[in-house]
Amino acid sequence: MNAREVLDYYKKRETTVIKSIREIVEIESPSHDAEASRKVADWVETAARATGAELSIERISVADGDHLVIRAFGGRNKPILLLGHTDTVHPVGTREQNPTRIEDGKLFGCGIFDMKSGVVLMLEALRFFAATGTRPPRPITILLSCDEEVGSHSGRELVEREARNADVCLVFEPSANGRVKTGRKGTGFYTLHAHGVPSHAGLEPEKGANAIAEIARQIPHIHVLENAEIGTTVNVCTMHGGTTTNVIPEHAQCTIDVRFSSLSEAQRIDTAVRKLQPQDSRVSLEIVGDINRPPMERTDAIVRLFENARDIAAEFDYELDERQVGGASDG
Repeated sequence: MNAREVLDYYKKRETTVIKSIREIVEIESPSHDAEASRKVADWVETAARATGAELSIERISVADGDHLVIRAFGGRNKPILLLGHTDTVHPVGTREQNPTRIEDGKLFGCGIFDMKSGVVLMLEALRFFAATGTRPPRPITILLSCDEEVGSHSGRELVEREARNADVCLVFEPSANGRVKTGRKGTGFYTLHAHGVPSHAGLEPEKGANAIAEIARQIPHIHVLENAEIGTTVNVCTMHGGTTTNVIPEHAQCTIDVRFSSLSEAQRIDTAVRKLQPQDSRVSLEIVGDINRPPMERTDAIVRLFENARDIAAEFDYELDERQVGGASDG
C-alpha cells in the first residue's frame, strides 16, 4: 500500500480509534492498584483479540497487577518490540475532576498522553495488517508493563528479556510536540539516613548528636557531584527528621534524585554517594538505593532507526524531529 492508501484507511477509522482511547482511559489504572490493573489488562486482551491478527497473549500476574505480552505474526526473524505500560499516575476518582473530553480538536483525559493512546495505536497496527491482508517484515511483540510509573520493579526483568530477543524496540510513550526520543537520561534514586544521638535540647544538649544537622552538612557534598555541562544533575528533593521541638533529633533522612547521560557518570555518582562520611563522628550514615534505570544513549543504531522513521514520515508529508530528554522510561 502507498502512503495515500494508508492515510485513507486511518481516516475511515478515526472515530473508532477515538472511541477506543476513551474506553481505555475510562478504566482508571493507577500504579499499585492490582484490581484496576487487571481491569485494563482485560480490556487490552479483548481489544487485541478483536483485531483479527494471528496472535498469542501471555499475562504475568504480579502484586501490582498484570503484565501483558502479545505476540503477533510469528516467524523466524527477530521481532519488532512495541513497548509501553498500562499504569498511570492518577489515583482512582481523578477522572471526575478531569473527564475525558475533546477541546479545540484535542482529546484530553487521565493517562491519554502517558500513555493509553499509545496502547490503542499498538493494537491498531495489528489491526491494519490483519485488515489489509499484509504481513509486517518481522513478527511483532507488544509488551505492556503494569508498574512503569513506579520504577518497573517487577516489569524490568520482563522488559530486558523481550528487548534482548528483539531486532528493534519502539517505545510508545510520547514526548512533547511529537518529537521522537533518541536519547534519554538514566536515573538513580537514593535515601541518605543519618543516625544520631537524641538528647534534651535544653537540659543536656552536649550529649546529643544532631541527625538533621549532619544531613545539612552532607547536602553541599552531594550537590557538588553535579556536572550540568555533560547532563549530570544531582538534587536533594525531600528531607525529614526529628520528633519534637525540644529534642535533638536521633534520625533524619533526605532523598536524592540523580540523572545522567552515560553509564560512566552513573558509576561515578554511585561510588561518590556511597563514600559519604559523617562530619560528626557520633553520627552514622546509611545510604539506601541505587541506579534505577540506565541511560538510552544516542548510538549510531538509534540514529539509523530514527532516520528510517523520518524517511517514512516524509512519505506522509510529516516532518519528524528528534529530541533527548531527562525523564525516565522503560525504553
